[in-house]
Amino acid sequence: MVEPDLSRLARTIGDPTRMGMLALLMEGRALTAKELAYGCGVQPGTATEHLKRLQRDGLIESTAQGRHKYYRLASAEVAHAVEALMVVAKPMKVASPCRRPAGAMGAARFCYDHLAGELGTRLTAVLLEREYLVCNGEAMDVTERGKAWFTDFGIDIATLRKRRRRFAYPCLDWSERRDHLGGALGAAMAERMLELGWIDRQKHSRVVSISELGHQALASEFGFVISLPENDQAVEISS
Repeated sequence: MVEPDLSRLARTIGDPTRMGMLALLMEGRALTAKELAYGCGVQPGTATEHLKRLQRDGLIESTAQGRHKYYRLASAEVAHAVEALMVVAKPMKVASPCRRPAGAMGAARFCYDHLAGELGTRLTAVLLEREYLVCNGEAMDVTERGKAWFTDFGIDIATLRKRRRRFAYPCLDWSERRDHLGGALGAAMAERMLELGWIDRQKHSRVVSISELGHQALASEFGFVISLPENDQAVEISS
């Protein structure tokens, strides 16, 4: 008989540097050891040892390209586990060169490859209110009305269902304490909004910037506006 080695996993992610690396990789893109070291405030040699531990325990994977090796989360399930830990963890002040202000993280960010923060939760709420989506316990599904809307929006539901990844599920947001849309459908929504130029990724950060076009589209299509206090400039409005 075998069972999950939870104690080893807890020791691995319980280290502040390794947990910081996982948080940085929640952006959804691959980063080098040097970038992860800088983001966590450690020397590259120290970062390499932490990355080896994370890779041995199946939390990250690496890809060599030219002279560089890039690291990313091993799966969407790892990202979901990290986000779940963020929900129950007590808040703390962070002073790291790659971390963005809490206001920006709370407004709009990536949770691996789908949208989180106020942007993600409000989008999900509208989709549920308009009955494009229905929540069935730990899963979400698309209604007949929703199929028509997603098709018009440029998302092929039938293709998404064929993927091995979970189709759609409610992912509890650590900053909003409400659900945002996870799974293949959530990733497709984020990708489509990137294609339309409504949002953009911020380099080496999970923070999402919303373009002027995006603000207009969110207001007209979904009926809401994402805003921050005047003294918080982390969510950029770009044309």
